Amino acid sequence: MKKAFTMIELVWVIVILGILAAVAIPRFGATRDDAVLSKGKSQVSAIRSGIAMQKAKALLEGKNSGAYNSNFRLKTLDNAAGSGTGERLFNFGDGNESNILEIPIFSKTDSSGGWMKTAAKTYTFEITQGTTIQFDYNDTTGIFGCGTSSDCLLLTQ
Repeated sequence: MKKAFTMIELVWVIVILGILAAVAIPRFGATRDDAVLSKGKSQVSAIRSGIAMQKAKALLEGKNSGAYNSNFRLKTLDNAAGSGTGERLFNFGDGNESNILEIPIFSKTDSSGGWMKTAAKTYTFEITQGTTIQFDYNDTTGIFGCGTSSDCLLLTQ
């Protein structure tokens, strides 16, 4: 009696492994995209909560000057220049006096969910290589929004 696999048994094992790999690999790619969207959703939610918290704090303390406008809202969300990577976004670095986020998001461009500041009150979030969503902060209304595009809705619903 031999204790070995035949060539046909080995071929069938290889075929079955190939079929399993063909089914599993595309699902891993979708999981990565879902993770980037989840990361973006949680960050947008945290930013919006931080904006609301700063307004409530300004109302309680009676602050409507300096970093705040007459509507008790922050004039800007950070003091980043918007010129490159590694800048502190949504955080002034002032010991949590007027920070939107306690721990800043550092600007970077990559397809794993990088934020960049593009203007004084404008930010972009990159969901895939070359696909970005633009967010604008309106200091009069306190809204941090991105419009109604399908990509925007993925991050805000």
